[in-house]
Amino acid sequence: MRYEELTIEGRNAVMEAFRSGKTIDKLFVLDGCQDGPVKSIVREAKKHDTIVNFVAKERLDQLSDTGHHQGVIAFAAAYEYAEVEDILKIAEEKGEPPFVFLLDGIEDPHNLGAIIRTANLAGAHGVIIPKRRAVGLTATVARTSAGALNYTPVAKVTNIANTIEELKEKGMWFVCADMGGEVMYRLNLKGSIGLVIGNEGDGVSRLVKEKCDMIASIPMKGDIDSLNASVAAGVLAYEIVRQRLGAK
Repeated sequence: MRYEELTIEGRNAVMEAFRSGKTIDKLFVLDGCQDGPVKSIVREAKKHDTIVNFVAKERLDQLSDTGHHQGVIAFAAAYEYAEVEDILKIAEEKGEPPFVFLLDGIEDPHNLGAIIRTANLAGAHGVIIPKRRAVGLTATVARTSAGALNYTPVAKVTNIANTIEELKEKGMWFVCADMGGEVMYRLNLKGSIGLVIGNEGDGVSRLVKEKCDMIASIPMKGDIDSLNASVAAGVLAYEIVRQRLGAK
């Protein structure tokens, strides 16, 4: 399978990428550059909510594959992002209660790819990730997902806590993974559910945890203190699958 090139270099190429509606995750611009074309690119980036980083020439040279970046390098998404509504529509079309993964700040592309793969195999209707302080759909994510990105939509939202509130109004319940929670086997995880997985180091943020209806812990008997984020997502997802199968 071929993944589209993610690094777009040079003023014309970057401007063209914005104009064509391509999703640009990050833009790197030569710090202090006052050229008209570069200013236009930065304006365009802000219009599209792209994260703009002003960096030294050395950093751009490091990022550049071609050596002809002309002071601008853009990172595009490997795949187009879906809308949250698209994910709910898939559930509706399948006649199933929505089952969605929400990721609160996953930073490792291998973890994100593995979680998207798990979401697909567990029958989740989609994955929701935040715009900032988290990894987007990079080539590594695409490769690690082993093709699941072609089938499982990923939506990017400004604020995970607000998205939870909006989805609650549509009748969804939310469970997050946390060591201090109730053992997952004792929780009712049937019906319309969102599974919230936190950052690799810090877990689920306080604000997001407060929005969740249930906090689930995974029983652990080993000598280390926690599971990798993608493994935890898998364990909890399959408890949800087990309960959904029993609910029929």
